[in-house]
Order: sequence, then C-alpha cells, then structure tokens
Amino acid sequence: MDITDRHLLLKARVESCGFMNSAEIAQDSIVYDKSFRDICLANQCGEMGRCWMCPPDVGELDELIAKCRSYPYAILYQSYYQLEDSLDIEGMQEGKKQFTGCAADLTELLYAMQEEGMLQREDYMQLGVGACGICDTCAKRENKPCRYPMLALPSMEACGIFVSETAKNAGLKYINGENTVTYFGMLLFR
Repeated sequence: MDITDRHLLLKARVESCGFMNSAEIAQDSIVYDKSFRDICLANQCGEMGRCWMCPPDVGELDELIAKCRSYPYAILYQSYYQLEDSLDIEGMQEGKKQFTGCAADLTELLYAMQEEGMLQREDYMQLGVGACGICDTCAKRENKPCRYPMLALPSMEACGIFVSETAKNAGLKYINGENTVTYFGMLLFR
C-alpha cells in the first residue's frame, strides 16, 4: 500500500469513529513543548502515578517526543461537547468518556487493519486525551498490570505536544463556542 492510499484509508478510519473534525498534519507542524509535562507533574488532575498512561509510568518525555517525531505524518482529530455552563464538570467528564469511546473504536479498527495485513504495529502511534480513561479505575491503583494494554493511550500532553498550537497549525479550532469542551486525539503514522 503506497503512502497516499494509507493516508486516505487512515483518514477514512478516523472519520468513521464519530469524531467531529479531523485534519492531516505534517510532523513539522506539530508543536512540542516540554513544559506540558510540568502540568502533569503538578498533578492537578490527580492521576500522576495512579494511571499507567500518565507520568511517571508513561515513559520519559524525551523518549516519547523522539518516538512521536519518528512518524512523518499525523491526523489530528477532535470532538466538542455542549456544557450547561463553564463549571459543568459532569458534562466535561461525560464528553471525555464519549471521546475516549470513539478513540477505543479507532484503536480496534487499527488492530483490524493489522490483522488484515494492511498496517504494521510499528507504522503508527495513537495518542488520546488526559488520563487514559478506558477503565473507570486504572489497575495501577490496585498495583496490577494494565487491563487493556491494547486500548490504553497516552495523552498528547504527556508526550509534550502543545495541543492548542498544533490544532491551529492543522486548521482546527481549539475552542468551539461558549459553554463547550473540546477534546483532541492524534494518530501518528509512517
């Protein structure tokens, strides 16, 4: 499969998962900023050290950035969700849950492509939003291995990606209206 066919097929797979928008973006348009790991380390979300896909367990930042940079192409995808108001935490959590479900659907489609011989595992890397969110409670909290290692995704921020600047470079809005929350994910590929 040539790269043009792969681009088209992967974009179609992303679009089939129910994300509202997506855009292809070249590696040199992805903005990396190591200070985003500092946000993780400040542990404002409470997941650091409590989720396999969060620091420190997700991996060293320089290694993650190098791995992301090894993929020349990416598809940035997003969905946004209406909130009652800017303090609607339940609405934000529900939106993240829906977004994570769509990301899991994409992961399953990518694995199906592998089984069909259309894609190799080393040909792509998928990134999600925030703490993984596949499980209601990460197995890390119970000192157990990840329950779904094939579905678990590190976040873009944990990999040092400056999401708002990358979204701007991809032509996607970071804020999609008053009383909304927008979530992003990324599929890097070669």
